[in-house]
Amino acid sequence: MRKLAVFLMVLIVLLVVVDRVAVAGVQRDLANRIAASADLDSPPTVTIESIPFLTQAISGHYPEVRFDLGTVRYGAVPVSGLRGVAYGVTAPLADVLQNRADIVAERLTVQGTLSRATIDAHAPKGVKITGNGERLVASGELTVGANKVKFEAEMRVQLVDGGIRLQAEKIKGVPDQVAGFVNYTIPFKGKLPFDVKVTGVKNVADGLQFSAEASDVPLRG
Repeated sequence: MRKLAVFLMVLIVLLVVVDRVAVAGVQRDLANRIAASADLDSPPTVTIESIPFLTQAISGHYPEVRFDLGTVRYGAVPVSGLRGVAYGVTAPLADVLQNRADIVAERLTVQGTLSRATIDAHAPKGVKITGNGERLVASGELTVGANKVKFEAEMRVQLVDGGIRLQAEKIKGVPDQVAGFVNYTIPFKGKLPFDVKVTGVKNVADGLQFSAEASDVPLRG
């Protein structure tokens, strides 16, 4: 009985070791595939959620794969804290081990942040943008007729084709009609990774956080 107990303990330890070695290998392969698909200079950090891993590897289906891309620049716009989740990743173990073809994620979501420095840098000349995570405020000078007047405006954030637009909504110091002239767009030049489409944006403590997603995303071998 004692020998059986020892044998079972050794077997469990071996299975745990094999499980961890296998997950490290597949995470490395997926990191390389994500780097290739997103045109990154170096592989991101990848974590396969849920254990035991071997049951996922044998089935070739991973419900949730998380990855951290760090800071990526799109044109003149740096995006920080860019991370994502690939859901329903179909990756037969033989394909992973032999680096075959494309592996596919049923759905992939990405989230990143435009820093307050980036938001301010794209503002019109003479306009300063500040915020506290609850509201964005623009302040500066506007030319009204022959005069220059100081103003302060609360900014509304919205998605537009090609970027994120900031538009004055409540303005102090000048007539309300002038609010329409206080606006600008932070552009996304070039494609976001995996051809994801931006679906939402919100004001957070660090800046503007956007979310994006795509379906049936191939992860190149």
